[in-house]
Amino acid sequence: MLNTLIVGASGYAGAELVTYLNRHPHMNITALTVSAQSNDAGKLISDLHPQLKGIVDLPLQPMSDISEFTDGVDVVFLATAHEVSHDLAPQFLAKGCVVIDLSGAFRVNDAKFYQLYYGFTHQHPELLEQAVYGLAEWESDKLKETSLISVPGCYPTASQLALKPLIEAGLLDLNQWPVINATSGVSGAGRKAAISNSFCEVSLQPYGIFNHRHHPEIVTHLGTPVIFTPHLGNFPRGILATITCRLKEGVTQQQVADAFNEAYQDKPLVRLYDKGVPALKNVVGLPFCDIGFAVQGEHVIVVATEDNLLKGASAQAVQCLNIRFGFAETQSLI
Repeated sequence: MLNTLIVGASGYAGAELVTYLNRHPHMNITALTVSAQSNDAGKLISDLHPQLKGIVDLPLQPMSDISEFTDGVDVVFLATAHEVSHDLAPQFLAKGCVVIDLSGAFRVNDAKFYQLYYGFTHQHPELLEQAVYGLAEWESDKLKETSLISVPGCYPTASQLALKPLIEAGLLDLNQWPVINATSGVSGAGRKAAISNSFCEVSLQPYGIFNHRHHPEIVTHLGTPVIFTPHLGNFPRGILATITCRLKEGVTQQQVADAFNEAYQDKPLVRLYDKGVPALKNVVGLPFCDIGFAVQGEHVIVVATEDNLLKGASAQAVQCLNIRFGFAETQSLI
């Protein structure tokens, strides 16, 4: 049995983590914390997220000094803002905890990246080198050996799972950059109220054109340029990415199918479609990434869907936990 602490538990991804870890047979939740300045401090998690009533009724404790919460803790999940994770992760690592960070604070091993795209100066280049990028289906061996796991962003998870098999198999003509058009539900913006995520204001609109922080994350870990355009949709949760690529001359539909099957035949949280492409409704509330494709001539269109709060955040974090500690990869997830 491993003791675990969830920091930033009041948010949407934090609540999903609580749900998964509460039913995990090898995990014991020692505390749920929020910042000392949070309006949620002192409330029960089940008051903020009523689906947890009678299941998890723990209080959200204000945390100003981590030493109050680290005794006997084996694993810490950081569902916190990037700058907060940046400051907290080294402290928890120094206490001997395995840290699984859902923010972007350690996703790219380049300190300049954080000044350009996250607006802060990274102070821990040595941790950037140590951190393992938690794209679970592709980094399993590294995840088993690390103490710092950086869970990928929601858009990068869907985009990379869709593209990596084709790139690794050498099937794409990358002189034509893959074009990723992806739409996310409003929960991707978090629980904090704002006009931009108000129900009456949200329509369907692209944003972050050419400068979204997930764009360089995708490019860095794919190792090839892409065009990435995120969209905000007027639905609560989920991501659907439609990706257009050029195939190398002579590449067939069967070769594309073989590449996906070889990559994911033993990966239980990626579901491949033999016919057609997935819809968003098929993954909402579930920990899967669903992938389908169509080939016509020299082009392939790949469609990937996931729940942004689950496979795009908390489910992948728990998947990484399971891999790290040798549990069944889908333990507590399905």
